[in-house]
Amino acid sequence: MRVLTFNVQNLRLRQRGGRERLDGARDGDEGPDALDYADRRLTAAVLARADADVCALQEVFDRETLDYFHDHLLRATGVSPWPWRACLPGNDGGGRDLAAIARRPFAAESHARLTASALGLTSERRDGRLFSRDCLEVDLGVLCLFIVHFKAPYPDVAAAWAQRRMEAEAVRRLIACRFPDPARGLWLVLGDLNDPRHQSDRAVAPLLAPFGVDLIDRMPEGDRWTWWDPEGTRGCPDGMIASPALAARWPEAVPRAIRAGLALGAGGAQARLADVGAARPHASDHAALVLDLPGA
Repeated sequence: MRVLTFNVQNLRLRQRGGRERLDGARDGDEGPDALDYADRRLTAAVLARADADVCALQEVFDRETLDYFHDHLLRATGVSPWPWRACLPGNDGGGRDLAAIARRPFAAESHARLTASALGLTSERRDGRLFSRDCLEVDLGVLCLFIVHFKAPYPDVAAAWAQRRMEAEAVRRLIACRFPDPARGLWLVLGDLNDPRHQSDRAVAPLLAPFGVDLIDRMPEGDRWTWWDPEGTRGCPDGMIASPALAARWPEAVPRAIRAGLALGAGGAQARLADVGAARPHASDHAALVLDLPGA
């Protein structure tokens, strides 16, 4: 099984002038942009190149957007389709939801409405909900995925850190509810952790050793970057944290970043797709991460 995580940067289907169109890979809520279609063709090309069996996607507006993108752009790449799909409403008012597409059946459960009190935690949100967006639990039978998109480190860095810490603790407790012995279960937390790896006290510490294994640590140090912004900043907000059992069962499994859709300005040795520009068109401001689990 090949598993992928990819923040596709605000994938949204709109109706304009009676016609359907997808927003480009850009932040904000600007009007139509001539580069939008080029962006989304590149997003599809990255997913086609990865050719993963299961894809965990962040920043998908809704199920209608997901199906349109799959049926009109992913299918056009010529790769095998992903017949099983899920995108459930999260807590982000902007519609940046979590999604999963797969080539095998799965069951999906949203935890967007889960309250802090239900897990014995304390939330600063007025509605008491734990997650800024969601934790989408995807049960594949042999493997359970916990897809996340934690709070970004702004505008208030300290408050955002506290929110991520609570989200990480909540995911840990969800895993403990799902697996009586979490160390022996086969689970993988993946998605946009939004947690700076250089910090000595990481907000996602509840999910790290000894509870879980940070698979990004298996990558060569110079290769641990999956995001770039036009100001020249690189980072690795995307992550894969495995159960001890999964890490032990696949000791050679190392995440691989696919940067073929990142803007040329991001640099790095990896070749880009033909239409990628200096800043745009691009597939996303994130690279995709893939992980091979032979025999799963």
